[in-house]
Amino acid sequence: MAAKIKKGDKVVILTGRDKGKTGEVLQVMPKETRALVRGVNLVKRHTKQSATQEAGIFSKEAPLHLSNLAIADPKDGQPSRVGFKILEDGRKVRFAKRSGDLIDG
Repeated sequence: MAAKIKKGDKVVILTGRDKGKTGEVLQVMPKETRALVRGVNLVKRHTKQSATQEAGIFSKEAPLHLSNLAIADPKDGQPSRVGFKILEDGRKVRFAKRSGDLIDG
């Protein structure tokens, strides 16, 4: 199956504590069906001091399940489902089902 959400996509969070927020996908983990989204689902990590790092409390993104994400429509930023179509030149591209706009070039 082709990936509906890829690194660099703008996505909208559908459920949970960060519902309605948007962000850019930093990393997709297909085996776990999860993705990291910049600035969303932040968790605090208490870390001990090591040779390279100071001690303290750091915020970092935790992975979200792909079912809780939707592509942001390129036209209006609302959540949209993703479809695939083959262009005349033979390229397979993703498009937003909400508006019909192409997601990748």
